[in-house]
Amino acid sequence: MTTHADTLELIRCTDVTRIHGSGPAAVTAVRGVNCTLAPGMQVALTGPSGSGKSTLVHLLAGLDRPTSGTIAWPGLAGSPVGRPGVVGVVFQGPSLLPPLDVTENVSLPLLLSGVDEKEARERAQGALRDAGLEELGSRLPEELSGGQAQRVAVARALASRPRVILADEPTGQLDSAHAAEVAALLLQAATQLDAALVLATHDMALASQLPVRWQMADGRMVLEDEK
Repeated sequence: MTTHADTLELIRCTDVTRIHGSGPAAVTAVRGVNCTLAPGMQVALTGPSGSGKSTLVHLLAGLDRPTSGTIAWPGLAGSPVGRPGVVGVVFQGPSLLPPLDVTENVSLPLLLSGVDEKEARERAQGALRDAGLEELGSRLPEELSGGQAQRVAVARALASRPRVILADEPTGQLDSAHAAEVAALLLQAATQLDAALVLATHDMALASQLPVRWQMADGRMVLEDEK
């Protein structure tokens, strides 16, 4: 197992298990997972559908709680829950708020974290510019293509300059050209921010671009490997 003893751990999972439901209908989505995320790590989280990738991403983000075991965020000064922008999360499906235009969607997490409106708008516009989406700032989500909407979602996650970026199959619903754009944006931003990146993906060509592989099977992490 890869160790990063010489760096401060951003997130640490110790024997983490997550069970959904109870009794005969209970489903163990994640079982006995141990992993450590250090600053600057770029991780491809792979495995078939139902292997526990999405559940693990949600656990790492603090959006879900383990049934047993512990998750700690020592390098983030505690759980990111209730602290918008500490961890940037990109979901697989549509996640933009329909009533808000693109700039408002990107600036919302900044406003929720206490950034004043003027600065939040400027940082949102900067994130859109970095993503090559500046001209879309006044559009509503319904006016965007699927690829554009997902790149806006990435810009929203990056506008707060997070220490950790967690992306759950962000290219899963895109064609190959748009998927490549989203993946390139995530990798470039993670490098520029020196943020840790966990990218859950079925795309092995995409996974091969990241130096660390966490492979899931039946809820277990069966491989933690570094190139």
